[in-house]
Amino acid sequence: MPSEKVSIIKIDVEKVCDSAKDEIFQILGTSQKGLTDEEAVRNLAKFGKNLIQEGRKSSFLKKIFVHLTNLFAILLWVASILSFLSNQKALGFAIIGVILINAIFALFQEFKAGKAIEALKKLLPLKAKVIRNGEVIEIESSLLVPGDIIVIEEGDNISADARLIFANELRVNNSSFTGEVDPVIRRDDPQHLVKGNIADTKNLIFAGTNVTSGNGRAVVYATGMHTEFGKIANLTQKIVEKPSPLTIEISKLSKLITIIAIVLGVVFFLLSKFIVKLTIFESIIFAIGIIVANVPEGLLPTLTLSLSVGTQRMAKRNALIKKLSTVETLGSTSVICTDKTGTLTKNEMTVREFYFLNNTLKVEGVGYEPTGIILNKNGSKVESEVIPILDIALEASVLCNNSHLRCNDKGSWRILGDPTEGALIVAAAKSGKDVDKLRDEVPRIYENFFSSNRKMMSVVCKKGDEEIAYIKGAPIEILERCTNIIDVSSNEKPRHIGEEDKQKIIRANDDFALSALRVIALAFKKINTEEIDFKSEKDRKTSNSFVPPNIKYDYKEIEKDLTFIGLAAMQDPPRPEVEMAVKTCRKAGIKIIMITGDYGLTAESIARKIGLIKSRDVKIITGADLEKISEDQLKEVLKSGEIIFARVTPEHKLKIAQTLKSMGEIVAMTGDGVNDAPALKAADIGIAMGISGTDVARESADMILTDDNFASIINAIEEGRSIFDNIRHFITYFQTSNVAEMIPFLLMVFLNIPLPLTLLQILTIDLVTDQIPALALGIERPEPGIMERLPRSRKESLVNWKLIVKAYLFLGPLAAAIGIFGFFFKYHELGWHFGMDLRVIGSDNPASFAYLAATTMTLTGIVMAQIGNAFACKTNKESVFKVGFFSNKLLVWSIFIMIILQAAIVYIPFLNKIFQTAPISIKDWMVLTAFIPLLFFADEIRKSIIRAVIKRREQKQKNMLEITI
Repeated sequence: MPSEKVSIIKIDVEKVCDSAKDEIFQILGTSQKGLTDEEAVRNLAKFGKNLIQEGRKSSFLKKIFVHLTNLFAILLWVASILSFLSNQKALGFAIIGVILINAIFALFQEFKAGKAIEALKKLLPLKAKVIRNGEVIEIESSLLVPGDIIVIEEGDNISADARLIFANELRVNNSSFTGEVDPVIRRDDPQHLVKGNIADTKNLIFAGTNVTSGNGRAVVYATGMHTEFGKIANLTQKIVEKPSPLTIEISKLSKLITIIAIVLGVVFFLLSKFIVKLTIFESIIFAIGIIVANVPEGLLPTLTLSLSVGTQRMAKRNALIKKLSTVETLGSTSVICTDKTGTLTKNEMTVREFYFLNNTLKVEGVGYEPTGIILNKNGSKVESEVIPILDIALEASVLCNNSHLRCNDKGSWRILGDPTEGALIVAAAKSGKDVDKLRDEVPRIYENFFSSNRKMMSVVCKKGDEEIAYIKGAPIEILERCTNIIDVSSNEKPRHIGEEDKQKIIRANDDFALSALRVIALAFKKINTEEIDFKSEKDRKTSNSFVPPNIKYDYKEIEKDLTFIGLAAMQDPPRPEVEMAVKTCRKAGIKIIMITGDYGLTAESIARKIGLIKSRDVKIITGADLEKISEDQLKEVLKSGEIIFARVTPEHKLKIAQTLKSMGEIVAMTGDGVNDAPALKAADIGIAMGISGTDVARESADMILTDDNFASIINAIEEGRSIFDNIRHFITYFQTSNVAEMIPFLLMVFLNIPLPLTLLQILTIDLVTDQIPALALGIERPEPGIMERLPRSRKESLVNWKLIVKAYLFLGPLAAAIGIFGFFFKYHELGWHFGMDLRVIGSDNPASFAYLAATTMTLTGIVMAQIGNAFACKTNKESVFKVGFFSNKLLVWSIFIMIILQAAIVYIPFLNKIFQTAPISIKDWMVLTAFIPLLFFADEIRKSIIRAVIKRREQKQKNMLEITI
């Protein structure tokens, strides 16, 4: 679509909002009879079909090529080729299998993540009712064009963006844009376009939303990709998903390992050729051995399995991970941008208090479940029969109400109907009222629906021989129509309502509003049918009231001279566990920013209740404010202390996410609506709601909360941090054995001795004995205090200098020493002594028993060292004894399996030939086993020194603070 057409449509939106109905027809080139067939065809050619268009996708073959040629895959291809060159075909094929499995898994993950646009398409209805040639017809929604007049009724999904020209008590659910589930009133009179949040423009309806009540007609002004819905789809498709921090780190690790392997391979080739004077073929084989020793063939499979196990553990804590590469990213999260409704709150509007003149009662109970009590000021339980005014209030709440409370098969309670009406039903049920029974016993005989002009709803019910009207609505409007009030202090009998009474009620209403509570007023009136003015037949037919054919009431008579009952103050309550989760975030150095479609005052109230906001100077930034500030100004706002974003649009959420990322933050963004899709894709971690979320949000996200609970995000972050630590643990574990595998080559060159470890034995360690313990380390439980440290910086590498020093200069040399000790110990046992040429004992024959037994000792020594190393790698700073030596059962079992595999390689003749090993004695095993604690206790000493340094530093900081105070 050419850009000039887009700009024309934008100008038209402002005009059609402000214009009267006749002018709208002129602006959009239509009439009350709608478009003619010829005009519709012409507009279809001009504006295109009303469809969500998909951008270009990479071909399947291109995706396969990318996954088979990334740097780590190339490194594994090299290892495979080298295995074939060294005549190790089985291992070569095994490595190729690893490459293919990882490529297939990555493709599957991409397929799952790429369905967001498909989910968007499903939200648009297939059919639409329009007026064309003066007649109402049904057409395919894809054929809608600007200028069409659409006819909408309760339950309809809206197919295009349109301006209302007729609205009869019309309410729509705009949650796909605003994230707020409460239906909003739509009107047909001229309005100013709300630029900060177009969904607030009351005479506009939008594609992808639905009608909850009423009916109307509207002129289409935007279709397809020009609708607000289409703009969201366009934003979603434009966002290029960047590699996760873990993917970047693995790429860096691959480069580092590649450089180390190639450099050492070349150096060893030159040393063996020109210093040791080996043949070209022998030098190449040794160079290949060094390169293979430095390639952690088992790293990628272990990483994948570790992340998979991590996702399973997260799933048990109500967080489903869609992309494995993002699991660790959670642990790096520095900012959480969260919705309010349903995430921080329960998304269950409930009555918290009933206010009666001179008395206030509190409603206790959790959510929609109809169990709870009503308490007096002193905390004592109140029965509705004891306080008549409460009984009347609950009766009015049930009878002047169209919602229903229902329980599903899983035992979960839900509201069918308007959430505000539902809150009143739940309050009655919590007090012990049998709602359905009450409605049967006191049947409704008249209803005047809620009107945005009157701001109230009224019903007349038959109670015994009496007819009683029950009315609920906005407090001020109800109060203006009341002439009497029930006063608790005067035996709860109706009396005349005075100005002082009204002021008390208004003050109570204001207090509730300041606490971000939604307030509904309740009133009643006993009907004397002899005094009622009946409607004419004509008035009855044209009214929007429900009136049985034989009863003709005038609502104006019903809704005057009312008796005021009281106020019901309600709120979507915060989730009880969120407050503790917020405290944990503070300790973990994670900033929480609330971004909501609700009003700022309501958002601030909830934020204070959960401890998200503590200072008085909280900044509340609206969508309109965001429209006016630059990116640099937004950065300054985001750097400030406590902030809330209210009444925002999809573009605003996207802008916030991208700005935070440009500041170097790792951003987690929650969302549940269609409007959240772009921001979910743009964030480092997109988090969708599993219960209340739309398919579009779930397909765009990286993680889904199965319980819609903010606290589950914190649990997932803890697991993410743990997974990052665990990745470092098994990389340290792998690199320790790699160092132990390289040192024998160095000794061969510089001491001119037979190679203490063969090439095949190196691959045996990498692909056989090391794998299961490494996987066990990958699922280690979070270390104590993991949520009390600051988030990992984007600049901090997975393989940092601490890991390199620990593996290459500390644990690696110790493991190598144990292996080399075993090599010389076996030769010594066979008659060698210091100063003697080892080749004499081995008869200078690589296949001699002495050489095979000695290399077997080296291999077994490194395996024994890796047992101690495995336990040493369980923690970073804490003592293993504190977290539990046997807390990781898989690690314990992996050690047994590791020993059994090594014993099989040593004693089974068939395996002796494959792995070039020879049997060793029980004494040899005992000698090498005695060294197992060496690496473990050496690392325990290192950890104790680190803890002492940290403790001393903290004490110093504490002393400085005391001096300052």
